[in-house]
Amino acid sequence: MARLEHLNLTVSDADAFAALLGDLFDWTVRWSGPVLGGAGRSVHVGGPDDYLALYTPGAGVGTAPDSYVTPGALNHIGVVVDDIAQAESRVREAGFTPHNHADYEPGRRFYFDGPDGVEIEVVAYD
Repeated sequence: MARLEHLNLTVSDADAFAALLGDLFDWTVRWSGPVLGGAGRSVHVGGPDDYLALYTPGAGVGTAPDSYVTPGALNHIGVVVDDIAQAESRVREAGFTPHNHADYEPGRRFYFDGPDGVEIEVVAYD
């Protein structure tokens, strides 16, 4: 059986994005440093078994097309939490607006648009 270990995502500020995810989800930075011969910086944030590799190119980021119509684009990141009310409170306190709340089989969810327009889905399973 295979499992997903990490995703690599280009962001405008890898350190700030990692700090936010740490505050919201109690994730930790597993590694950070220069990459691609010093042409960029990466921060790995998550848990002991899986993480997001947040990459900031040295030359800065450009603008991206709509992910929902671009092949290969990231549409959202899904994060499972134990306490969805607490997670939503943290998201609001961080200045983001939760939306698209839903109760569905087998749990509950909401979304919010994080830094760089990255949509994050937060879900709790019953």
